[in-house]
Amino acid sequence: MDRNNSTLRHPISRPSSVASINNTSTNKNRQYAHLHAQLAQLNAHLADTENLLRMTAVQAQDMRFLGGYVGALFMGSAKVLGEESVQGRGKQSDSGGKET
Repeated sequence: MDRNNSTLRHPISRPSSVASINNTSTNKNRQYAHLHAQLAQLNAHLADTENLLRMTAVQAQDMRFLGGYVGALFMGSAKVLGEESVQGRGKQSDSGGKET
């Protein structure tokens, strides 16, 4: 009798195990497809980031040039305005000294 009971148990458990295997296989395939889509999206985002970093590097070099250019203009204007200020003070002291 034990032999018959064990034989009866296997066919009953087989359909559920087959369904379980099919369900697991379906879930794995779905998860792999989702993972593949996420990896493709990540790859696209990494390519976008790489392009943005290249553009940022070029813009940083341009900003460095502009910084030097503006600094030179600032130093030149400070020199001109400083000389005018010194000349203006000299004229004021000369005219002030002559009147007294």
